[in-house]
Amino acid sequence: MIIGVLTLELSLPAHSLKDKRQVLRSLRARLRNEFNISVAEVAEQDKWQTGVIGVVCVASDRDYAHGLLMRVIAFVEKTRLDCDLVDYELELI
Repeated sequence: MIIGVLTLELSLPAHSLKDKRQVLRSLRARLRNEFNISVAEVAEQDKWQTGVIGVVCVASDRDYAHGLLMRVIAFVEKTRLDCDLVDYELELI
């Protein structure tokens, strides 16, 4: 069993925590629907313009888990115009 863990650090053009939560809620829902993965906000909950999202997948194949998480990164970079990917960390356990 392979567990893939991806941490995404995002920059958000939010003017309040309410704006930030709306953007992150939408992003989490789209990621869950598109990729069938677990997603949660894991850090920086009290900062307006920074968000940290944790993504987890479980697979039987290391290459599949890595490819899935790389597709998540590409999805966030290309389709989300309301936030910018600042950094990411990918780990396979």
